[in-house]
Amino acid sequence: MNERLITSLTNDTVKAVRALHMRKGREATGQFLAEGLKFIGEALDQGRAPRLLLVGQDARPHPLLDRARQETLKAGGEIVIVTYPILEKISRRENPQTVLGVFDQAFTPLDAIKPDSAPAWIALEQVRDPGNLGTIVRTADAAGCGGVILIGDCVDPFSVEAVRATMGSVFAVAICRTSVEEFLSWRAGWPGSVVGTRLDATVGYREAEITHPALILMGNEQAGLTDRLAAACDVNVKIPMRGRADSLNLAIATGVMAYAVTDGV
Repeated sequence: MNERLITSLTNDTVKAVRALHMRKGREATGQFLAEGLKFIGEALDQGRAPRLLLVGQDARPHPLLDRARQETLKAGGEIVIVTYPILEKISRRENPQTVLGVFDQAFTPLDAIKPDSAPAWIALEQVRDPGNLGTIVRTADAAGCGGVILIGDCVDPFSVEAVRATMGSVFAVAICRTSVEEFLSWRAGWPGSVVGTRLDATVGYREAEITHPALILMGNEQAGLTDRLAAACDVNVKIPMRGRADSLNLAIATGVMAYAVTDGV
């Protein structure tokens, strides 16, 4: 099998993969890093083979690893065997996964989204936290949403932290990036309900009349949904706070809305 061994921490391939921790490195290459055999398996199930498959010298034999090797080579990718210290350096973890993959990023153009292909879609305005974003991508997948639309200046969905939080769902749902102006123009043709969430809304999230496919708009972690985007919604709803907490974590709130909107569909 066409594989090569790397033992040097200063190898150019090692440096290139480590650079994917930085947004500059990801933007320059259009690639991102995914860690673990489960992630690799999710990618393969979606027809996405890695450009580069890194396998630790101590990786145990596994049918999925054999499949990953075969499909990587079939797709024209490369396989490298690496030492444990290299795995630690690349992953920046003391207990790294023994299998890593470098993949091409995939963004779905806004005009390629087919609203009726799913009961709901999620749009996020200026989300800042990679863990939140990754969790929302995972939740969108679990709830049967079509994808996640990133509006304005959002965190990179292909950062290592965001990808980790998706638990492999980054390969299963559409991810789109757009400006506020482009989004508002496109939103005008949305066939179902556009639902925003605001703390100052008067309608409860269970009370709103929603037509599918629904487009759920969630705002920034600190500021919430801006007035401009809230005004573009058919209805703005609130999630009641019954305790002392005055708000929910963005990923949790998005999960509540995703399941409320898709429940029974």
